[in-house]
Parts: sequence; C-alpha cells; structure tokens
Amino acid sequence: MSEKHKNRATSYDVAKLAGVSQSTVSRCFQNGAPISGKLKEKVETAARELNYQPNAIARGLIMQRTGLIGIMVSPSINFYYPEALFEVTERLSALNLRSLLFTARQREDLPVLLDQLWQYQVDGVISISFLEEDQYEWLNDRNIPVVMFNRFLTNRSSNSVWCDTEPAINELVAHLAEQGHEHVAVLAGPETSMVNLIRMANIEKALKAHNLKMVSKANGDFLHASGGPALREIMASGTKPSVVISTNDMMALGAIDEARYGLNMSVPQDIAFTGIDGINAAGFSSYDLTTIRQPIDRMAEAAVTMLAERIEDPSLTDEKRTFSGTFITGESSMFSAR
Repeated sequence: MSEKHKNRATSYDVAKLAGVSQSTVSRCFQNGAPISGKLKEKVETAARELNYQPNAIARGLIMQRTGLIGIMVSPSINFYYPEALFEVTERLSALNLRSLLFTARQREDLPVLLDQLWQYQVDGVISISFLEEDQYEWLNDRNIPVVMFNRFLTNRSSNSVWCDTEPAINELVAHLAEQGHEHVAVLAGPETSMVNLIRMANIEKALKAHNLKMVSKANGDFLHASGGPALREIMASGTKPSVVISTNDMMALGAIDEARYGLNMSVPQDIAFTGIDGINAAGFSSYDLTTIRQPIDRMAEAAVTMLAERIEDPSLTDEKRTFSGTFITGESSMFSAR
C-alpha cells in the first residue's frame, strides 16, 4: 500500500482525487440525496481506491443525530433479557442504528444511567428493564423518544409493547384442571414488579374460574437461584401441591432443579411445574416446561418500528401495542396420581 493510503482517507481526499467538491462527496453517501449517476460513479471510484468510509460521527454532527440507540436492560442472569436484546439489536442494525447497552441492577442506579444516556446523545431509548414514570418524563422532557418493552406505565400513557398473558394463563390453568391437579402452589416474582403483579392477578382469576385451590405461595426474584429456596418454602408450608405455577420460566427451572437434585423428587411424577415467558431453555428436553411463550421477535419488531417512527416524527402520540402469549404444553405439567 502506498504511503498516502496508510492514513484513514477523508472526504477531502476523495473530493480531491475525484475532482469534485466535498459537498458532492457528502451527497453521494446520503440516501436519497440529489446527485447524477455520472458524478456518483466518479466519487465511488475514488472512494474505493482510497478505501474511504464515511465518518458516522461527523455525519451525525451534521444531521444532528448520532444514530445511537440506548438500550436499558437488567444485568441479572435471566435468559429472557439476552433473547429480547438479540431480537431488538438485530432490528436496529437493519435500520443502520447502533445499540449502546446501559445496565441498572436496581432502581437507585437509574439517575446515573439517565445521565449517561444524555451524555452519549442517544437518538432514542428502548427499555427492557424497569423504568419509573419520573424517568420516562425525564427522557420526554429532553426530547428523547422511549419505548418500553413488555412493560408500561400505569398512571400515564407511554410508548410500549406488551404481551398480554391473561388468555394463555386461563388456558394453562384449564389444562391443569383437565390433568387432574387440585392443589396448586404459586412461585411468584418480586412484589414490586408490575409484570409479576399482573400475572399473579391473572393466575388467581383463572384458579377461581376453574375451581382450583392455591395451597401456598412463595416469592422469588425472577432468577434461577431463587427457585430452589422458594420451592423449599412451598413444600414446608403444609398441604403439598401437585403442581407449582411460576410467574416466569427462570424460577420454574430453578425449582425443577431443586426438586430433582435437592429434594430427590421426580418431575412430573412427584410434582409438576409450569412457567411463563417461553425462553429457549424451557424447551430443553431436560425441562420440557409447560409455559406461555411471548412473541419476542414480533414485539422487538414493533418496538424498533415505534421508536424509529418517533425519531422521525417527535409529534406522534404515545402508543401501546399489545401481543398475545401462546400456551405451550410440555411434559413438566403432566399429572401423576400419587
């Protein structure tokens, strides 16, 4: 390679080699910009010779956009988050938008995280983690569009995609009743979680509708490690359940592992389990978990589309797009007369 090609080429270098102005080079690399075919070919030939690539940062300064999207996600070991994150980032990349990952372990971390979002001048935010109303307002006040993924604000409108699991939960409980289950325990998530509270309300409603009794309940934190202790609490509480309904898959998988390896029980012969979310691990043959699958791919497509629309047109009103969960039957919930 010649000496002049060792350094990164600039639009000035391309313009000089092609014999055109820098503004012509800029127009050549802008989608939809007016430029003749002859000039475009001339610029592209010079760019190839110099191994030139447009500077995204410089272009962002000119267009007053960075092309960066902040994604707020929990760093917890919950397989739901990386699956959702993959689907979202794939679709952002298809729109030539780049993802910046921001993690918050607890709500107290959010003020620092929001400051970082502002410092990086992101064009928009997708929150796959918790986000309070005042933080949503903070982003809104700074003209940063935000879309909430599988959550929404209860006291005001918000841009959100949401999976309504109520019909599928009713199917799941009907399935348990048909199987012959009578005594049901519930492994619930954190009491501060909106998702958990909604799922619990739907479970209680379905149990009542199908004349099944909740004999005990224990809380975990939506993580695998909390499923085992919660199951031990359930088993020590009195009437033994024939099935445990978990408000997410990760806790269900943790409870299954504890039943097998900690309590020396067979699943589903001694105790059955169900979950909610439909993460990939739930389908592993060692678990074959009965669950409710969220259409994460379609939810991600909707979230990215909503955000892109609001980046282009900030005047758009808040919108909530709702998807339905799908009931999936696995071996984990089969009833065995004991």
